[in-house]
Amino acid sequence: MKIVITGATGFIGSILTDQLWNQFHSLVLLSRKPPAEVGVTKKQWFAWEPPMVGQWQQEIDGADGIINLAGEPIADKRWSQEQKDKLRSSRIDSTRALVNAIAKAKIKPKFLLNGSAVGYYGPHGDETLTEASPPGTDFLSRLCVDWEAEALKAEAHGARVATIRTGIVLGKGQGALAKMVPPFKMFVGGPLGSGKQWMPWIHIEDVVGLLIFLMENEKARGAFNATAPNPVTMEEFAKALGDVLKRPSWVSVPASALALVAGEMADMLLTGQHALPEAASKLGYVFKYATIRGALESLRL
Repeated sequence: MKIVITGATGFIGSILTDQLWNQFHSLVLLSRKPPAEVGVTKKQWFAWEPPMVGQWQQEIDGADGIINLAGEPIADKRWSQEQKDKLRSSRIDSTRALVNAIAKAKIKPKFLLNGSAVGYYGPHGDETLTEASPPGTDFLSRLCVDWEAEALKAEAHGARVATIRTGIVLGKGQGALAKMVPPFKMFVGGPLGSGKQWMPWIHIEDVVGLLIFLMENEKARGAFNATAPNPVTMEEFAKALGDVLKRPSWVSVPASALALVAGEMADMLLTGQHALPEAASKLGYVFKYATIRGALESLRL
């Protein structure tokens, strides 16, 4: 298949791209700063800067599908108003540009897999959340709601749309673990806040596996929680991480200290969602890593 991918240089996108490349798909990769690749015939990079138009739009015409993972990283910077605007525009503008390109294409893509996050549901306690649960009202929730709404407009042009509500992705040296592992190795690791908040985690191999599964399954429509079937509390996660690293989990980070450093973003870290992948499981996806201990051990941290 010819697949257009945005966010291909990111944590998830880079691994997904390698997987699809190894499966002999033809890839069109969109990036604000495309790398120069020599001698590659089926992997093509194009510069794009939504909402600006460009040569990339021509590649949408005749593509089999699109996987949109573009977006400013959520947890890299404190949420100033300027950063909030970047988080929003990087997602909404890119999705809108893709849908507009689909509308103009003579041979339209069959599917659009669009990024989202479990932040869609907002802060929650112990209640179980599935894809049928309502959205929250905080900043991240409203961002996800509007992001998904832009993607769903592609349905009017005949594309099958699936929105991927991703949890905390676990991968060696990247994502959340890149920030959490070093303190543990220095014997000062532990949970954030009370530790009682739920942590909807997922192994990087399952994120990629689920995306490919949804890409290939014509019944895959609507929202999908990209979270492992056995979520854990922050306290349970920290203990499992300490056990795998053979380090104690005893230095918790007080909520007040985290709020001082992270500002409004601290709410995202101190609250969580007991989110389950009901839609993916019903469709037949089998998670490779269903338990937190097995997932962490596989990464050889």
